[in-house]
Amino acid sequence: FNGFTWNNSIIELHKSENVGKYNSNFYKRLAYDEILASFLVHSEIRKKIKRIKKQKKFFDLNEQNRILSRLEFNLTNDQLKSIHEINLDLASNQKMFRLLQGDVGSGKTIVALLAAHNAVKSGFQVAIMAPTEILARQHYKQAKEIFDKNIKTEILSSKSELKDKKIIANKLANNELDLIFGTHAIFQNKIQFKNLGLIIIDEQHKFGVNQRKKLSDK
Repeated sequence: FNGFTWNNSIIELHKSENVGKYNSNFYKRLAYDEILASFLVHSEIRKKIKRIKKQKKFFDLNEQNRILSRLEFNLTNDQLKSIHEINLDLASNQKMFRLLQGDVGSGKTIVALLAAHNAVKSGFQVAIMAPTEILARQHYKQAKEIFDKNIKTEILSSKSELKDKKIIANKLANNELDLIFGTHAIFQNKIQFKNLGLIIIDEQHKFGVNQRKKLSDK
């Protein structure tokens, strides 16, 4: 980086004449530092998570395949590989820590919903958190369309009526709800789960570390 330290790079970044110079060495230095820091942090988190043992989840892949057969499209090889690897993690005694990455429209949601379905069929509750109510409702709507009616699903957001929030909170605490979709309202202290077994966070970079930890602590 031609001798650019982190400190010098920060100074250069704040100079008005350097606005938009994304290919400059000082900008590359800061980008590298951010990537390296993220890698190191997640590496340490992964090490800690791997030491945590969890209950193995048991589910019937025939039920998953019945959902796939009802879809109007076929899953790609990458989607099938992703759900297979996720299923292996669900069935293991090690805590799962995965990032499902892909372009808009690449089918991340269906993979996430299949994982949620398999966790529910194993007797666990699932929380799916999205950064906006619109996204949460889209996922909720898709789940209602493809899942069996015996999977009890609700949606929770900061805009939900107070009486609805109380009803949903009671259902979650008493294991009367299998799958909850929502925004940051899900990780509030009032929301407690009876048997939470899987957390899925859409666009996880839009949530802070402490926010995600609050949900995982449940």
